[in-house]
Amino acid sequence: MRLPECGPGERLVGVAVAVPEPYRTELHEARARSGDPDAAHVHPHVTLVGPTPVPRGAGGDVDAHLRAVADAHAPFEVHLRGAATFRPVTPVVFVPLLRGAPECTAIERALRAGPLAHEPRYAFHPHVTVAHELDEAALDAAQAAMAGYEATFLVTHLHRFVHDGHAWQEERAYPLRGGVPRDGAPRHGRPDAAVVRPT
Repeated sequence: MRLPECGPGERLVGVAVAVPEPYRTELHEARARSGDPDAAHVHPHVTLVGPTPVPRGAGGDVDAHLRAVADAHAPFEVHLRGAATFRPVTPVVFVPLLRGAPECTAIERALRAGPLAHEPRYAFHPHVTVAHELDEAALDAAQAAMAGYEATFLVTHLHRFVHDGHAWQEERAYPLRGGVPRDGAPRHGRPDAAVVRPT
């Protein structure tokens, strides 16, 4: 994974939906089997804000922004199914969201403001990466291996990650508090609250 460079007094921050167990381990192992070296450094997740250099002194502003966005959005269900690819644009194989993509898109749009304002390089397309920057044969194999994959879980938090120079670490969780979900939102699934306890 090519990370943006941090200037003096900056650190790399990202925001994501962290995939809970048992799917976290399943997707981690799938990425490791593909030969992707990033499997050792990245938790399975749906990216909402990619790696962004943030001044260390802006931590309070970032924290307040994430709390405000989380407070405005309700818990929702994610249903992962199958495998797809961004090739030939980028060498990525991923598991797409059959359900939960509109909610992720709305949250991503809200997050991309204030201290996290930026212009994304590509249009937002929520997904869970299982292979990245490998040769065509390895990407083909990863896509075939995940063709029958399926998982459903309840998203109850946003997660802030920080890069420690070697790997991404979960730093804080922000509970989604946006009221009663509309019809079709979570009725079942595994809540991520069992995986990350808010601080």
